[in-house]
Amino acid sequence: MGSPQEQATLPEWDRLRLLRAESEFESIKKNPTIAYVLWCATGIFGGHRFYLGDTARSIFMLFTLGGLGLWTLIDVFFIARRVRTVNRTRRAAVMARYGILDAP
Repeated sequence: MGSPQEQATLPEWDRLRLLRAESEFESIKKNPTIAYVLWCATGIFGGHRFYLGDTARSIFMLFTLGGLGLWTLIDVFFIARRVRTVNRTRRAAVMARYGILDAP
């Protein structure tokens, strides 16, 4: 539903609603590069998890020093997948708020 060709066939009101929803999603979308930079700088304290909204896990990492470093090392392999999951969930929430069915 997001291709330019499909947008051109939408009525003006629906096109504007879609553009507004896409704009809102872009403003809350998480960036994997930032997550990796935070992992490098504050990984042992769970900074990358705070960035992605995993507050409970972040606090646990903060007080256990990243599971004595073990969780921190494991997280490097899962950050990209977690960013995709967070972005997919946020996009679905935004689209649902605007009444737009989002294709998987």
